[in-house]
Amino acid sequence: MSRDASPLPEVLAGPILRRLSAERLVIWLVGSQPLELGMMLHPTGHPPRRLTLNERRLQRLPLGQHAWLHLIDVALDTPLPRGVRIDYDLKITNDGGDSSIADWAPHVLHEGATYPAFVLADSHRRLLHGSCRRPHYDGPDGLVRADAWLAERRETPEAWPAWLLMTGDQIYADDVAGPLLVAIHALIRRLGLFDETLEGATVADSQALHADAASYYRRETLLPDAESSEDVRKGFFGGVRKPVFTSANAHNHLMSFAEVIAMYLLAWSPEPWRLVEMTEPALGEEHAALFGEERAIIERFAEGLPAAARVMAHLPSLMIFDDHDITDDWNLTADWERTAYGHPFSRRIIGNALLAYLLCQGWGNDPDRLAEPLGEATALLESAANQEGWLPAGEQDAVIEQLQRFQGWEVEVEGEPKLVVLDTRTRRWRSERSPKRPSGLMDWEALSELQQQILDAPSVVIVSPAPMFGVKLIEVIQKLFTLAGRPLLVDAENWMAHRGAASVMLNIFRHSRTPGHYVILSGDVHYSFAYDIHIRQHREGPKIWQITSSGIKNAFPDPLLDWFDRLNRWLYASRSPLNWFTKRRRMIIAPRDPDRAKAGERLWNGSGIGLVELDDQGRPSDIRQLDARGFDVTFPPRDQDR
Repeated sequence: MSRDASPLPEVLAGPILRRLSAERLVIWLVGSQPLELGMMLHPTGHPPRRLTLNERRLQRLPLGQHAWLHLIDVALDTPLPRGVRIDYDLKITNDGGDSSIADWAPHVLHEGATYPAFVLADSHRRLLHGSCRRPHYDGPDGLVRADAWLAERRETPEAWPAWLLMTGDQIYADDVAGPLLVAIHALIRRLGLFDETLEGATVADSQALHADAASYYRRETLLPDAESSEDVRKGFFGGVRKPVFTSANAHNHLMSFAEVIAMYLLAWSPEPWRLVEMTEPALGEEHAALFGEERAIIERFAEGLPAAARVMAHLPSLMIFDDHDITDDWNLTADWERTAYGHPFSRRIIGNALLAYLLCQGWGNDPDRLAEPLGEATALLESAANQEGWLPAGEQDAVIEQLQRFQGWEVEVEGEPKLVVLDTRTRRWRSERSPKRPSGLMDWEALSELQQQILDAPSVVIVSPAPMFGVKLIEVIQKLFTLAGRPLLVDAENWMAHRGAASVMLNIFRHSRTPGHYVILSGDVHYSFAYDIHIRQHREGPKIWQITSSGIKNAFPDPLLDWFDRLNRWLYASRSPLNWFTKRRRMIIAPRDPDRAKAGERLWNGSGIGLVELDDQGRPSDIRQLDARGFDVTFPPRDQDR
């Protein structure tokens, strides 16, 4: 039987645990049809509970002929217990009777388990965090390592992290391997994902896009020969070529809504891979060789998906976008915005990725906050289901326009300590000096709102996708490229790149009513590090810890990072006069040396996921990277090394 004729599984992806609390459960799942679901909860030491998932608790949104998004949102009259293991089951009711998760997703169960489980932690004092999961990076997957780590602690619920914080680039919409794009197109056909018409391209619609000979490795040629299209090619597609920092390129940039949805399914679940094959299309000699290399890497990535799905079925997760979830250099400069949003095709590409982010990531962070944009997206998808599987162009453009104006992607979770996840992409502080200069990562209004959120809190954990305090040498290189008018070449976006945003952010730290302890969790940069930071002339704090974990499945070029690390230590030693030329001169920044690094190294390079443990005052008591190669790297305090 061919894969195109094989029966579809009832569940294509999930369950993925999202925002969980004692009073509310939010779970994400995609089925091949609208499913009738019931839920069972088995808290250790407490009576089991059976929950009916009626229309108030379960939304079903069509994504195609054989793909339905199921958004489970259950408010509980009686709170669940904290600190204990809670087994759960989602039962599918059909003509053949009920089937359990063990029947339709056995890969999400730990060995010997009957059900998956979760733990509602008493505090936010143990956190897993990471970003940058690039499927065709030739290295292991940090989510696989996280699953193995959790399996070792299956019977000790007090050791489970409170959250899995996915701090950006959960998918790479702008940098896709050829074999993965083939699998995406095969899955679109198999599931009948919705089609759309396209304006401003040389192809009329998504069906023509997916079938075009230029669809693999040459997608930038699908723009018509016009002056506005040339601007997009240079600023939108050309802007992702970074010979210094990354090898990303846009030749296989996802474009249609169906492509981005298929990417999420293939990135998060092993089930869709049973429905597709990565058959090589007609390619030139150079691209054929690349296709073969990439196919072997993607096959290894798919082999790890049961473990990745398992960890997301056991740990509640919060997810925030960075650039690659949508497109590289997203809103980096005002000039980039003018170019990208000024052309109908690039505007649609960005909008489709943002719409898919809403459905697959954003909703689960805070369903109440996202209710309005989700309602608009639901109406669009229902219209497509009623129009033979085609998204109505006018409605689609209207939904995209509203999404691009939406302010409310950030996340706030009360607890000890308070947890705040920042949107550093859509509320930019545009440069007043030049539209070609990098925008601030947050504008004055967004930063003022952040200050109000954390006033009088004794401690706070802040998720900033890009580090607030990075490697000075790299920031200087980015500054030089910016001065030369080429910020896109080096991804010149850091908190210190915009004078206004940097000044306001530092003033927040110095405010007398903001927290005494800040833990900043970041990713983005494809290497990991930890800094202890103290504001000069403040005996009693505040104290700040910058903890960066990147990537989950990505890394920096080793020789280049070694040179940057070494030069940064030489040029910006504690007594170096160069420190006085930076915006951080009012702070003392003490890097922590990773315990497995060579002498003097401060940057750890290797796929994995970060783990931080905080004491009862919100201070890090343990900082480590769970390296995907199977070992831990710790970042001990400097005093401990003396």
